[in-house]
Amino acid sequence: MRVAVLRGGRSSEHDVSLRSGASVAEGLRQAGHEVVDVVIGRDGRWRAGGREVELRAAGGLLGCDAAFPVLHGPFGEDGTVQGLLECLDIAYAGPGVLAAAITIDKLTFKRLLAFHGVPQVEFCAAGEDGWRELAAAMPRPLWVKPSRLGSSVGISKVASPEAELDEAVALASRHDPRVIIEANAAGREVECSVIGDSEPETSLPGEIVAHADWYDYEAKYSEGGMDLLVPAPIGDEAVARVRELAARIYRIAGCTGLARCDFFVRDGGEVLVNELNTIPGFTATSVFAKLFEASGLAYPDLCDRLVRLGVERYERDRALSW
Repeated sequence: MRVAVLRGGRSSEHDVSLRSGASVAEGLRQAGHEVVDVVIGRDGRWRAGGREVELRAAGGLLGCDAAFPVLHGPFGEDGTVQGLLECLDIAYAGPGVLAAAITIDKLTFKRLLAFHGVPQVEFCAAGEDGWRELAAAMPRPLWVKPSRLGSSVGISKVASPEAELDEAVALASRHDPRVIIEANAAGREVECSVIGDSEPETSLPGEIVAHADWYDYEAKYSEGGMDLLVPAPIGDEAVARVRELAARIYRIAGCTGLARCDFFVRDGGEVLVNELNTIPGFTATSVFAKLFEASGLAYPDLCDRLVRLGVERYERDRALSW
Protein backbone atom coordinates (compact mmCIF):
# COMPACT_ATOMS: atom_id res chain seq x y z
CA MET A 1 0.00 0.00 0.00
CA ARG A 2 0.91 3.66 -0.32
CA VAL A 3 0.90 5.03 3.24
CA ALA A 4 1.17 8.62 4.44
CA VAL A 5 3.09 8.78 7.73
CA LEU A 6 2.17 11.90 9.70
CA ARG A 7 4.82 13.13 12.13
CA GLY A 8 5.84 16.28 13.99
CA GLY A 9 2.80 18.32 15.00
CA ARG A 10 2.10 21.43 17.03
CA SER A 11 2.54 20.03 20.55
CA SER A 12 5.58 20.14 22.82
CA GLU A 13 6.14 16.48 21.86
CA HIS A 14 7.00 17.52 18.28
CA ASP A 15 10.58 16.25 18.35
CA VAL A 16 9.62 12.90 19.86
CA SER A 17 6.98 12.52 17.13
CA LEU A 18 9.56 13.20 14.41
CA ARG A 19 11.68 10.31 15.69
CA SER A 20 8.70 7.97 16.15
CA GLY A 21 7.39 8.75 12.67
CA ALA A 22 10.76 8.19 11.01
CA SER A 23 10.95 4.75 12.65
CA VAL A 24 7.41 3.83 11.57
CA ALA A 25 8.20 4.94 8.00
CA GLU A 26 11.25 2.68 7.91
CA GLY A 27 9.28 -0.22 9.42
CA LEU A 28 6.59 0.17 6.76
CA ARG A 29 9.21 0.24 3.99
CA GLN A 30 10.74 -2.96 5.34
CA ALA A 31 7.25 -4.49 5.29
CA GLY A 32 6.95 -3.66 1.58
CA HIS A 33 4.85 -0.47 1.63
CA GLU A 34 5.47 2.79 -0.21
CA VAL A 35 5.77 5.64 2.30
CA VAL A 36 4.89 9.31 1.85
CA ASP A 37 6.52 11.38 4.59
CA VAL A 38 4.19 14.15 5.81
CA VAL A 39 5.78 16.52 8.34
CA ILE A 40 3.49 18.80 10.33
CA GLY A 41 5.36 21.87 11.53
CA ARG A 42 5.04 23.66 14.82
CA ASP A 43 2.97 26.18 12.85
CA GLY A 44 0.48 23.42 11.99
CA ARG A 45 1.27 23.39 8.26
CA TRP A 46 1.44 20.00 6.50
CA ARG A 47 4.35 19.51 4.11
CA ALA A 48 5.44 16.60 1.92
CA GLY A 49 8.53 16.67 -0.28
CA GLY A 50 9.11 20.31 0.70
CA ARG A 51 5.67 21.43 -0.53
CA GLU A 52 2.61 22.38 1.46
CA VAL A 53 -0.09 19.71 1.30
CA GLU A 54 -3.48 20.69 -0.10
CA LEU A 55 -6.32 19.22 1.94
CA ARG A 56 -9.84 18.95 0.53
CA ALA A 57 -12.92 17.32 2.07
CA ALA A 58 -13.41 13.81 0.67
CA GLY A 59 -10.26 14.32 -1.42
CA GLY A 60 -8.08 11.70 0.25
CA LEU A 61 -4.44 12.42 1.07
CA LEU A 62 -1.73 12.51 -1.60
CA GLY A 63 -3.15 9.52 -3.41
CA CYS A 64 -2.48 7.25 -0.45
CA ASP A 65 -4.39 4.12 0.55
CA ALA A 66 -4.04 4.88 4.25
CA ALA A 67 -2.53 7.31 6.74
CA PHE A 68 -0.50 6.46 9.83
CA PRO A 69 -0.61 9.33 12.36
CA VAL A 70 2.43 9.15 14.65
CA LEU A 71 1.61 12.36 16.50
CA HIS A 72 1.96 12.68 20.27
CA GLY A 73 -0.09 14.96 22.49
CA PRO A 74 -2.54 17.76 21.57
CA PHE A 75 -3.36 18.45 17.91
CA GLY A 76 -2.57 14.87 16.93
CA GLU A 77 -3.39 12.32 19.60
CA ASP A 78 -6.56 14.05 20.80
CA GLY A 79 -9.04 13.35 18.02
CA THR A 80 -8.40 16.51 16.00
CA VAL A 81 -6.27 14.94 13.27
CA GLN A 82 -8.40 11.79 13.39
CA GLY A 83 -11.46 13.94 12.66
CA LEU A 84 -9.65 15.61 9.78
CA LEU A 85 -8.72 12.23 8.31
CA GLU A 86 -12.37 11.20 8.56
CA CYS A 87 -13.29 14.34 6.59
CA LEU A 88 -10.62 13.56 4.00
CA ASP A 89 -12.20 10.09 3.68
CA ILE A 90 -9.02 8.06 4.11
CA ALA A 91 -8.32 4.96 6.18
CA TYR A 92 -5.92 5.53 9.08
CA ALA A 93 -4.10 3.55 11.73
CA GLY A 94 -4.65 4.03 15.44
CA PRO A 95 -7.52 5.38 17.52
CA GLY A 96 -10.72 6.90 16.21
CA VAL A 97 -11.95 10.36 17.15
CA LEU A 98 -13.77 9.45 20.36
CA ALA A 99 -11.13 7.15 21.86
CA ALA A 100 -8.38 9.67 21.12
CA ALA A 101 -10.35 12.52 22.69
CA ILE A 102 -11.22 10.54 25.83
CA THR A 103 -7.79 9.08 26.53
CA ILE A 104 -5.72 12.21 25.86
CA ASP A 105 -7.43 13.86 28.85
CA LYS A 106 -6.30 12.08 32.00
CA LEU A 107 -9.16 13.55 34.03
CA THR A 108 -11.85 12.41 31.60
CA PHE A 109 -10.28 8.97 31.16
CA LYS A 110 -9.88 8.39 34.90
CA ARG A 111 -13.46 9.45 35.58
CA LEU A 112 -14.59 6.92 32.96
CA LEU A 113 -12.54 4.20 34.67
CA ALA A 114 -14.03 5.19 38.05
CA PHE A 115 -17.53 4.77 36.58
CA HIS A 116 -16.61 1.22 35.56
CA GLY A 117 -15.02 0.41 38.92
CA VAL A 118 -11.50 -0.05 37.55
CA PRO A 119 -8.79 0.06 40.26
CA GLN A 120 -6.62 3.14 39.86
CA VAL A 121 -4.56 5.73 41.70
CA GLU A 122 -6.44 8.40 43.68
CA PHE A 123 -6.74 11.72 41.85
CA CYS A 124 -8.50 15.08 41.76
CA ALA A 125 -8.67 18.09 39.46
CA ALA A 126 -6.96 21.32 40.53
CA GLY A 127 -9.68 23.92 41.00
CA GLU A 128 -12.59 21.54 41.59
CA ASP A 129 -14.64 21.92 44.77
CA GLY A 130 -12.60 20.83 47.78
CA TRP A 131 -9.51 19.96 45.72
CA ARG A 132 -7.05 21.19 48.36
CA GLU A 133 -8.64 18.97 51.02
CA LEU A 134 -8.68 16.01 48.64
CA ALA A 135 -5.02 16.54 47.79
CA ALA A 136 -4.06 16.93 51.45
CA ALA A 137 -5.57 13.52 52.22
CA MET A 138 -3.61 11.71 49.50
CA PRO A 139 -0.39 9.76 50.13
CA ARG A 140 2.70 11.87 49.38
CA PRO A 141 4.49 12.70 47.21
CA LEU A 142 1.80 14.07 44.92
CA TRP A 143 2.19 14.15 41.14
CA VAL A 144 0.88 17.26 39.42
CA LYS A 145 0.40 16.98 35.66
CA PRO A 146 -1.11 18.76 32.67
CA SER A 147 -4.20 16.66 31.97
CA ARG A 148 -3.65 16.48 28.19
CA LEU A 149 0.10 16.13 27.70
CA GLY A 150 2.42 13.14 27.66
CA SER A 151 6.17 12.37 27.69
CA SER A 152 6.30 13.66 31.30
CA VAL A 153 6.13 17.28 30.08
CA GLY A 154 5.09 19.79 32.77
CA ILE A 155 4.99 17.23 35.61
CA SER A 156 6.05 18.06 39.16
CA LYS A 157 6.69 15.85 42.18
CA VAL A 158 5.35 17.53 45.33
CA ALA A 159 6.36 16.36 48.80
CA SER A 160 5.57 19.47 50.89
CA PRO A 161 4.71 22.18 51.81
CA GLU A 162 1.47 23.46 50.28
CA ALA A 163 3.34 26.30 48.56
CA GLU A 164 5.02 23.66 46.38
CA LEU A 165 1.61 22.42 45.29
CA ASP A 166 0.59 25.90 44.10
CA GLU A 167 3.86 26.23 42.19
CA ALA A 168 3.36 22.80 40.58
CA VAL A 169 -0.21 23.64 39.55
CA ALA A 170 1.00 26.94 38.07
CA LEU A 171 3.71 25.10 36.07
CA ALA A 172 1.28 22.51 34.73
CA SER A 173 -1.21 25.27 33.88
CA ARG A 174 1.30 26.83 31.50
CA HIS A 175 0.86 23.74 29.33
CA ASP A 176 -2.83 22.98 29.94
CA PRO A 177 -5.59 24.76 31.93
CA ARG A 178 -6.80 21.31 33.01
CA VAL A 179 -4.48 20.03 35.76
CA ILE A 180 -4.66 16.65 37.48
CA ILE A 181 -3.23 15.83 40.92
CA GLU A 182 -2.46 12.18 41.61
CA ALA A 183 -1.55 10.35 44.79
CA ASN A 184 1.67 8.41 45.09
CA ALA A 185 1.16 4.74 44.18
CA ALA A 186 4.37 3.29 45.68
CA GLY A 187 4.61 0.35 43.31
CA ARG A 188 6.55 -1.02 40.37
CA GLU A 189 5.90 0.74 37.05
CA VAL A 190 4.68 -1.86 34.57
CA GLU A 191 3.55 -1.31 30.98
CA CYS A 192 1.60 -3.50 28.56
CA SER A 193 1.10 -2.94 24.82
CA VAL A 194 -2.18 -3.68 23.06
CA ILE A 195 -3.17 -4.01 19.39
CA GLY A 196 -6.45 -4.90 17.70
CA ASP A 197 -10.02 -3.71 17.54
CA SER A 198 -12.92 -5.65 19.08
CA GLU A 199 -10.59 -8.50 20.10
CA PRO A 200 -7.50 -6.79 21.54
CA GLU A 201 -4.23 -8.67 21.86
CA THR A 202 -1.90 -7.89 24.75
CA SER A 203 1.87 -8.14 24.89
CA LEU A 204 3.99 -9.51 27.67
CA PRO A 205 4.13 -6.76 30.34
CA GLY A 206 7.46 -5.08 31.06
CA GLU A 207 8.76 -3.29 34.14
CA ILE A 208 10.29 0.17 33.82
CA VAL A 209 13.40 0.67 35.95
CA ALA A 210 14.30 4.36 35.69
CA HIS A 211 17.84 5.50 36.42
CA ALA A 212 16.53 8.70 37.96
CA ASP A 213 14.42 9.87 40.89
CA TRP A 214 11.38 9.20 38.72
CA TYR A 215 10.48 8.31 35.12
CA ASP A 216 10.80 11.83 33.69
CA TYR A 217 11.42 13.08 30.13
CA GLU A 218 15.19 12.53 30.38
CA ALA A 219 14.79 8.99 31.70
CA LYS A 220 12.37 8.17 28.86
CA TYR A 221 14.36 9.56 25.96
CA SER A 222 18.03 9.64 27.00
CA GLU A 223 20.36 6.76 26.26
CA GLY A 224 20.63 4.60 29.38
CA GLY A 225 17.87 6.52 31.16
CA MET A 226 15.92 3.37 31.93
CA ASP A 227 15.93 -0.40 31.69
CA LEU A 228 12.99 -2.48 30.50
CA LEU A 229 12.58 -5.90 32.10
CA VAL A 230 10.48 -8.27 29.96
CA PRO A 231 8.59 -10.11 31.22
CA ALA A 232 8.03 -7.96 34.29
CA PRO A 233 9.23 -9.88 37.38
CA ILE A 234 5.92 -9.53 39.22
CA GLY A 235 4.69 -13.13 39.29
CA ASP A 236 2.36 -15.01 36.97
CA GLU A 237 -0.81 -13.88 38.76
CA ALA A 238 0.04 -10.18 38.50
CA VAL A 239 1.14 -10.60 34.85
CA ALA A 240 -2.24 -12.13 34.03
CA ARG A 241 -4.03 -9.33 35.91
CA VAL A 242 -2.09 -6.63 34.03
CA ARG A 243 -2.96 -8.18 30.68
CA GLU A 244 -6.61 -8.60 31.66
CA LEU A 245 -6.89 -4.98 32.78
CA ALA A 246 -5.07 -3.73 29.69
CA ALA A 247 -7.61 -5.40 27.41
CA ARG A 248 -10.49 -4.23 29.60
CA ILE A 249 -9.60 -0.54 29.66
CA TYR A 250 -8.80 -0.69 25.94
CA ARG A 251 -12.38 -1.82 25.32
CA ILE A 252 -13.88 0.65 27.83
CA ALA A 253 -12.23 3.57 26.02
CA GLY A 254 -13.31 2.23 22.62
CA CYS A 255 -9.72 1.99 21.40
CA THR A 256 -8.76 0.66 17.98
CA GLY A 257 -5.38 -0.08 16.45
CA LEU A 258 -2.99 0.28 19.34
CA ALA A 259 -2.33 1.55 22.83
CA ARG A 260 0.18 1.27 25.64
CA CYS A 261 -1.36 0.78 29.08
CA ASP A 262 0.61 1.84 32.16
CA PHE A 263 0.16 0.35 35.63
CA PHE A 264 1.51 0.32 39.15
CA VAL A 265 1.95 -3.10 40.76
CA ARG A 266 2.21 -2.96 44.53
CA ASP A 267 3.83 -5.44 46.88
CA GLY A 268 1.31 -8.21 47.32
CA GLY A 269 0.26 -8.09 43.66
CA GLU A 270 -2.38 -5.33 43.67
CA VAL A 271 -2.56 -3.76 40.19
CA LEU A 272 -3.61 -0.13 39.68
CA VAL A 273 -4.20 1.54 36.30
CA ASN A 274 -2.14 4.67 35.74
CA GLU A 275 -2.95 5.76 32.18
CA LEU A 276 -3.40 4.71 28.55
CA ASN A 277 -1.61 6.17 25.52
CA THR A 278 -3.25 5.66 22.12
CA ILE A 279 -0.18 6.79 20.13
CA PRO A 280 2.76 5.92 22.39
CA GLY A 281 6.41 6.51 21.61
CA PHE A 282 7.01 4.39 18.51
CA THR A 283 10.68 4.04 17.69
CA ALA A 284 12.02 0.51 17.28
CA THR A 285 13.50 0.85 20.79
CA SER A 286 10.40 2.37 22.42
CA VAL A 287 8.60 0.38 25.10
CA PHE A 288 5.50 -0.23 22.95
CA ALA A 289 7.45 -1.93 20.17
CA LYS A 290 9.92 -3.73 22.44
CA LEU A 291 7.10 -5.39 24.38
CA PHE A 292 5.61 -6.82 21.19
CA GLU A 293 9.04 -7.82 19.91
CA ALA A 294 9.50 -9.81 23.13
CA SER A 295 6.06 -11.32 22.46
CA GLY A 296 7.17 -12.51 19.00
CA LEU A 297 6.01 -9.69 16.70
CA ALA A 298 8.86 -7.94 14.83
CA TYR A 299 8.76 -4.17 14.30
CA PRO A 300 8.05 -4.17 10.51
CA ASP A 301 5.29 -6.75 11.01
CA LEU A 302 3.82 -4.62 13.81
CA CYS A 303 3.71 -1.53 11.57
CA ASP A 304 2.16 -3.56 8.75
CA ARG A 305 -0.47 -5.05 11.08
CA LEU A 306 -1.53 -1.61 12.32
CA VAL A 307 -2.02 -0.20 8.81
CA ARG A 308 -4.10 -3.22 7.83
CA LEU A 309 -6.23 -2.87 10.98
CA GLY A 310 -6.91 0.75 10.02
CA VAL A 311 -7.98 -0.23 6.50
CA GLU A 312 -10.24 -2.99 7.86
CA ARG A 313 -11.93 -0.53 10.22
CA TYR A 314 -12.39 1.98 7.39
CA GLU A 315 -14.09 -0.66 5.24
CA ARG A 316 -16.36 -1.72 8.12
CA ASP A 317 -17.36 1.87 8.87
CA ARG A 318 -18.08 2.70 5.24
CA ALA A 319 -20.38 -0.33 5.02
CA LEU A 320 -22.64 1.12 7.76
CA SER A 321 -25.82 3.08 7.07
CA TRP A 322 -25.22 6.14 9.23
